[in-house]
Order: sequence, then structure tokens, then C-alpha cells
Amino acid sequence: MIDLVAEDQKNIWHPYTQMKNALPPIPIVRGEGAHLFKENGEKLIDAVSSWWVNIHGHSHPYIANEVFKQLNTLEHVIFAGFTHPKAVELSTKLLSILPSNQAKVFFSDNGSTAVEVAIKMCLQFWFNQDVKRKKVLAFADAYHGDTFGAMAVSGRSAFTRPFDALLFDVEFIELPTKHNLQNLKSKISSLKSELACFIFEPLVLGAGGMLMYEAQHLDELIAHCKKEQVLTIADEVMTGFGRTGKYFASDHLQNKADLMCFSKGITGGTMPLGLTTCTLEIYNAFLSDDKLKTLFHGHSFTANPVACAAACASFDILTQPETMANINRVAQNHQQFKDKIQHHPKLKEVRQTGTIIALEWLNDSKTSYFNNLRDKLYHFFLDRGIILRPLGNILYILPPYCISDDDLHYIYQQIELALEEF
Repeated sequence: MIDLVAEDQKNIWHPYTQMKNALPPIPIVRGEGAHLFKENGEKLIDAVSSWWVNIHGHSHPYIANEVFKQLNTLEHVIFAGFTHPKAVELSTKLLSILPSNQAKVFFSDNGSTAVEVAIKMCLQFWFNQDVKRKKVLAFADAYHGDTFGAMAVSGRSAFTRPFDALLFDVEFIELPTKHNLQNLKSKISSLKSELACFIFEPLVLGAGGMLMYEAQHLDELIAHCKKEQVLTIADEVMTGFGRTGKYFASDHLQNKADLMCFSKGITGGTMPLGLTTCTLEIYNAFLSDDKLKTLFHGHSFTANPVACAAACASFDILTQPETMANINRVAQNHQQFKDKIQHHPKLKEVRQTGTIIALEWLNDSKTSYFNNLRDKLYHFFLDRGIILRPLGNILYILPPYCISDDDLHYIYQQIELALEEF
């Protein structure tokens, strides 16, 4: 029998990992519902949805069956000049629940590429009209991906430092509050002749520390951008497909973005897929007898039929009443735990939006991904059969919607024990 750990350590370079002193990886051989199983049969609660992607539980039989059927029908076809049933079905289904201004769907491979496509669409929208708007506006603590365009519109950090000199210039602003909103509007107005677009993670900044802000303040920013003719991009890669208690975080807003980006939960965590949607106005700016006004972007696996089949199956599950009931149940459990724990003397703040809850530990070290509390908490929960991956001193729970109340309450109990210890 193959030694998975030994072969992994011989051959594989893991993400976000300093390989020199990394502990041996944990082999996972099976998944079911909210649980993952190790080689020895030990069960782990996947409390972070395997990096925020698994929304319906592991090895969901309906998604698996739809993928199996698609693999036996059509595994892939070039998407330039061709189409296929599952791409058409997915675009129709998705547009039916997106904000009504979204009209066209562009397929890519993951969250970073969905963001790259949106940025390119915005920049070329102005270029095609011979208007010189090249600057992008973004939040200072944002994270939009690891490819170069996505890095450029993300907040500068230790992760971007080796590449900072190569990233294009971006105007960064703080999250909107009732105190700074007017200043942010004034900045947008002062830059309006230069700004191509404003990109944001609606309501929750994930990798930035599960930072949360008010829908009404974002609403006002979007409205002001529209007034100044600045395009807006909602990066729903993490917040989409039920995470915030509605299908999309944008559903909490009155004003809708011009473009939207999706990935992670779109296939139920089955396989990679990215999507960018846009308004008809943006799409029409690329229609021309001049072929140089074409959006020259594509991927070999654009609209892969198997990934589209998984996404269609995930959509079917998402739109069942039972799923929204589960989303509300998880959110209510989180709210009750927040009410119980939020005044704990070791916590700076407890934040919750929908199925996402984050607890920020008070700590002597600076709040950051490299906070020394992170590894202690990670191993504390792993030893107790829970996968939680803290962002420095910020611990968050972001589970599959099928997670049981018993599992949630067990996680909460272990967090209370961790607060006694750390």
C-alpha cells in the first residue's frame, strides 16, 4: 500500500505553506456530509467547507450522479465557436436568480480568473470607447486572488510583497462607515475622470480577516459610483451561493454592481469553475465590426461540461426550500453563540453574517495572518476532530449548510475551551 505522506513529501509543493518546516500533511481518503475521514477512519468536522467551497456536504450523491452522467456523455469541447447543453442550462439558471441587471455570462476556471476577466472587461469597456479611464478603486484590506491582476486589486501585504513593483497602481480606500462615507464619496468624485471601476467583496472581506460592514453604506458607495459613471464589480467568489443568508451578498443591496464574479461554492465544492457576469451595456461595448474590440480572453477548459454539470446540480440543491432552511438554521445557531460569547474578556470582537461567524482574539501580537496564536488554535481544534483554519488571531466557522446542530454545538463548546486555554 502506498505511503501517502512519504510520497506527498517527496513530490508535492503545498499552497500557502513554508515547506521547510511544514508538518506532515494529513491524508484524507473519504468525505461524507460535513465530515472528512483520515486513513485510520478518524472523522474530522469540515468547519471551513474545505477552503469555503463545499456548501452541500462532501460526496453529495445527486451532484456525483450528474457528474457521472456528464462524463459518459461529453467530457469537454472547445468553447470558442461551440456550445453545449450544460453551459446553456447553467447560464439560464444562474441569470434567473442574479440581480436583474446581469445579462451575460463569461466562463473561466476559478475565482482569480473570474476577477481578472471582470477587470479586463472594465478597462477595455473604456478603451473601446476611446476614454482614458485606467485606475481601479478597491478596499485596503481586500483579497481578490493570486494572479497578477487579482493581486493588484488586493490589499498590499506580505503575500504580494515580492511582486509589488510589478502590480499596477490602485486607489485603496477604507471600508465605508457612517463616519467616513462622505470622504469616500468625495474621493471617488475627485478621481472620476480616471476611475475605470470599483471592485469590492460585498459585506464580508474573507481573507482580510472576515471583516464585515453594513449593506447600507456599500449601497451608498455603489450609488455614488453610478452617479459618477464608475463601473462596479461585486466579487462574490466567497459570499455567493447562500453564505450571507441570501443567494448572494448583493441581494442585501438596493443598488447592484455592473459585474459580478463567482467561483468556490458554484459547483458545490466538486471541481473548479469560475464565472463573470455583466450588464448588457458592458457587453454591447465589445460589439463592433472592428475585431480589435473583441475581449481576447479564454481558457482551454472554458465552460467545461463536467464542471457545468456539477454547477447545475449544485444549483438544483441550492434552490430547494430545505437548503435555505439549513442556511437559516446555521445562521441562527451562529447568532445564538455570538450572543453568548461576544462579551468574553479574551475576545476583541465577534462578527457574524449569515453562515459566517468570526471571533477575533485579543492578543499581544499584531492582528495578522502570521500571529503566533494561529498555529496553537489550529492544532487545538485538529486534536479535537475539527478543521478550523484561523486567519492569524481570527477564528472563523464557515461550514457546509448540511452540518448538524450537534456538530455546531460541539464546535462552539471547543471554542469555549480554547478561550480558557489561550
